[in-house]
Amino acid sequence: MPSLPPVPKTYRVVAFVLRPLLAAITRRDWQGAENLPDSGFIAAANHVTEVDPVTLAHFLYNQRRPPKITAKASLWKVPVVGGVLSRTGMIPVHRGTSGAAQALVDSTEQLDRGECVVFFPEGTLTRDPDGWPMAGKTGVARLALTSRAPVVPIGQWGAEQLLAPYGKVFKPIPPKRVSVHAGPPVDLSDLYDRPLDAATLREATDRIMAAITAQVERIRGEKAPAERFDMRRNPGAEGRR
Repeated sequence: MPSLPPVPKTYRVVAFVLRPLLAAITRRDWQGAENLPDSGFIAAANHVTEVDPVTLAHFLYNQRRPPKITAKASLWKVPVVGGVLSRTGMIPVHRGTSGAAQALVDSTEQLDRGECVVFFPEGTLTRDPDGWPMAGKTGVARLALTSRAPVVPIGQWGAEQLLAPYGKVFKPIPPKRVSVHAGPPVDLSDLYDRPLDAATLREATDRIMAAITAQVERIRGEKAPAERFDMRRNPGAEGRR
């Protein structure tokens, strides 16, 4: 196995505190660890609740692939939280500004170092009424096609029982079943040499979201709606929930 990047000391300290807590409040259904590459890769996951980045990180950390998670830049302004995010190598996303592209530069550098970079392609918590993955944004596709790093689709479900979407009450008792399933990397190889235009980015994004949705369907034992919820066609959804 190739040597993996070193884990920052602050990351190890945070993991030392959080892992026993998460082990106590969750019943883990983890599958697909064999699909995680030993080199740099993108973990693309659905996003249901504010707490699922932590339960996803728990899964990845325990597979010796501590993730570098992309998150909104405003979190770096929160006292203590911002310092922890910086010292653990997380990646700020400056949405809607001229600095938005910097997240792709930073992510590419992490991938080149052999890191696992986490993206939530939906860009925010899903607004689908039943919690299914909604239409994704094209940032992860752009990163995947320019870096040619593997994209591992990850479906997760159950963390919303700990904290409801946009909820304020954390419910750790009784322990909740939290499922995290990783699928095989999404095949985007036929798109690598195509022009990096809107059509190519949308096709790559759709493939990634379809692979994530397939993992969520497997966890839930249900079929997702034939058409993914799209906030571009439901502008009022931005303020819901």
